[in-house]
Formats: sequence, C-alpha cells, structure tokens
Amino acid sequence: MAAGAGTPRDVLATAYFAYSASLLAKMARAVGKEADARRYEALFARVRDAFDRAYLAPDGRIKGNSQTGCVLALQMELLPAEQRAAAARYLVEDLRSRGWHLSTGFVGTGYLAPALSRSGHTDVAYRLLTNDTYPSWGYEIRHGATTIWERWDGVMPDGRFQNPGMNSFNHYAFGAVGQWLFSAVAGIDTDPEQPGFRHVLIRPQPGGGLTWARATYQSIRGTIASSWKRAGGRLTLDVTIPANTTAAIVVPAPSGGAVTESGRPAAAVEGLQFRGMVEGCAEFEAGSGEYHFAVAEAQ
Repeated sequence: MAAGAGTPRDVLATAYFAYSASLLAKMARAVGKEADARRYEALFARVRDAFDRAYLAPDGRIKGNSQTGCVLALQMELLPAEQRAAAARYLVEDLRSRGWHLSTGFVGTGYLAPALSRSGHTDVAYRLLTNDTYPSWGYEIRHGATTIWERWDGVMPDGRFQNPGMNSFNHYAFGAVGQWLFSAVAGIDTDPEQPGFRHVLIRPQPGGGLTWARATYQSIRGTIASSWKRAGGRLTLDVTIPANTTAAIVVPAPSGGAVTESGRPAAAVEGLQFRGMVEGCAEFEAGSGEYHFAVAEAQ
C-alpha cells in the first residue's frame, strides 16, 4: 500500500528479523530472564551488522532509497551512530522532493513520524500530519473520512473509488500515527527501563501550528493525562499521574526557573524535583497527582 515507492523485500525482512530479536531481548529482561536477554541481544547485533554490510552504503543511503527503508533503519536502531544523521537527511530530502508527502505503506507509516522526531525533525512530522493533499491523512479527512482507509487513495482525486475488492474504509495500518499523537504531540510515553507504567514520560512537543492538544491513557495503574495550550504568549501544561506511578515531566522552557506550577516556582513545589535541562526543556521528576505548569514563551 505504499504510495509511489517500493522497498526491497529482503531489506524489510532483515530489518524485522533484527527488530524481533531486539524486542525479545527487552521482554526477557523485563521478566528477569537475563540469559535469554543476552542471547537475543547477541542475535540482534549479528543481524544488525549483516543489515549494514548488505544494505547500508558508505554515504548513509539504504538499499532501495525508499522512505520506509530509512524509517525502519532509524527506528529499529540498525545504523551506526555516525550514519544516522545522514539517513535522516535523505529521508527528509525524499519527503521534500515529493512536495512534503509521504510514500510509506503499511510497513513504514507507523514508524515514520517517530523516526523523524527521534532524529530531530519533529517539524517535518507535523508537516506530514497537517498536510491535506494526496497522499496524507488530511486528504482522507478532506474526502469525508471518519475512519482510516486501507489505501491512501481509497477515494481518488477525481472522486472515483479504488477497486472494491481491496478498499476498506475502516482499516488499522495507517492509523498507527496515533501512537505518535500520544507520545509526541500530547507527550504521554512509556519508560522502557521501568515497564508496566511504574514510571512514565510526559514530554509534549508542541508544533505544527497547533494551539492545543489533550490526551488521556487508561494505564494498568490508572488514568494518565496530558493537556497543553498555547495562548497569550504562554504555554500551559496540565498533567495527571495515577497512584503508584512516578513520572519525568519535560516542559519546553528556557530554564527550570521559568516554569511555574499552580502559580509557584515549580522547582520549589513539594513532590517535584528539578532534574536539569534536556534539549531546551526543563525536566522534573514527579510523584502521583495533578500538576498545572506554565511558562512564558519566547516571542
């Protein structure tokens, strides 16, 4: 279901072989099976190295030169550190060459926005999210969609339908962008080092011309909520952390001292601990409860 581009199947298969081994290693470690974790970590390393030898060019290009190939290599951590920026740059260049349109299908779309955010291109991810010309999510909405389609062009630009034998208007795959909406736009994410929602990450990344976002997630420990709004030169962020859960709350701010919580300096509020600045954001460690942050934005 890719739009105007294809990815070699051996690239896809090898990438997912490595990713499967990586996931199994993390699962094993989460339940205390250290020997299994080490075995699958070693398997991941072997497959990753084989992927790089077979498909990674010295300049950072991936065999096939597709968006999906770049996305999988970045998101599944298959590339040497020194090649990641180049691969991300080629991904952005391909998006630009298509008029800022994606060409990913079922395999790559779910990881496209996360891979862009992880490589420092959240602005590009927002651009894709808010696009309304084919192929895009906005194109579907503009043509009456209330659920995600199986094909980017389920309704074609001239109004005709695609082949009814394979043209679902309520399909799951392209809707995988919802994970990025939760984790990057609203900012609710898991901590892989503390599974089971014992510790969560709240790090919204406002952008794309959006003035507000709000999300809730019903975790095994209770409701996690994040809501931010831009108005009057201020950014406000309301967060709910359930009982028996801690959180790292990362607020876009020029300094820790610029952040208030319920009108008081956040660093002085009981239950909050200022951890320092991370990539232009103030990080606070928090226990369960409700928090109301505010910070003046640069004009």
